[in-house]
Amino acid sequence: MKAIEITAYGAPEVLQLAERPDPVAGAGELLLRVRASGVNRPDVLQRTGNYPVPPGASDIPGLEVAGVIEAGDAEELRAAGLNIGDRVCALVAGGGYAELCVAPIAQCLPVPNGLSDEEGASLPETFFTVWSNVFDRARLQSGETLLVQGGTSGIGVTAIQLGKALGARVIATAGSDEKCAACLALGADHAINYKTADFAEEARKLTDGQGVDVILDMVAGAYVAREINCLAEDGRLVIIAVQGGTKAEVNAGLVLRRRLTVTGSTLRPRPVAFKGAIAQSLRRHVWPLIEAGQIKPVIHSRFAAADAAKAHTLMESNQHIGKIVLTW
Repeated sequence: MKAIEITAYGAPEVLQLAERPDPVAGAGELLLRVRASGVNRPDVLQRTGNYPVPPGASDIPGLEVAGVIEAGDAEELRAAGLNIGDRVCALVAGGGYAELCVAPIAQCLPVPNGLSDEEGASLPETFFTVWSNVFDRARLQSGETLLVQGGTSGIGVTAIQLGKALGARVIATAGSDEKCAACLALGADHAINYKTADFAEEARKLTDGQGVDVILDMVAGAYVAREINCLAEDGRLVIIAVQGGTKAEVNAGLVLRRRLTVTGSTLRPRPVAFKGAIAQSLRRHVWPLIEAGQIKPVIHSRFAAADAAKAHTLMESNQHIGKIVLTW
């Protein structure tokens, strides 16, 4: 099969098209003929040597794919309600930048009706991440206020739409007026340009001084102290990346007085059973919303797989709004 290899740690140009042996599906796995692969920030970190591959995972980058089921155990397929030839999208621990990919059957979902392969490939990483962190860990409820940092990232556009669809008030941050307008077009109630305004101060103003209930943060570092300041009583801060650094000073007095929760998680190393439970929640609660058109995939750019380096260059530029996808 053809696959994109990381030939050495470094700039996007280290991503090269190569030939690899075809993978073989084991127990509890499906072999997928990949039609599209999602590009995500962890792929960039892996390419630069800053995100070690979990034990047992492929060294080929790529955490989400969409394609056709090519092989799998007949009984396992029947139990999952799937068949050879079905179109599915899947969350994988690696190996997504390839013509063939092995995926745990528990982490495979039908491509929602009406969606293309590219749109299907744009779903798993962000939807699994947002559901797990915003709704499972942070327990966002209808009527509460969600602050989404980086509202035009793949995670951001998913969090805005999911939050609104499930009854929350959503405030998003972005780094330009154009990106703020995109957040509003996606359904955000308010958008804050963090380069021209203090997001914490604005968030408190927008909530009449009460603060927000849940914050989804990909920055960490110096943001954490400011986020603590704009959380409401019993507020929850959930950190899913540390683009601003790993160290932060926290006002422990505010945590005590307001009964705040600071939490976080990474999805890639979690066991299949954990991710499979998220998949079932998505199929039950979110896939119907996608098929009804209440939530729509947002794809900024599509690249041929051989142009993966160009896709990573765009990712690192932070100029995209939504997802970047490779096609095979």
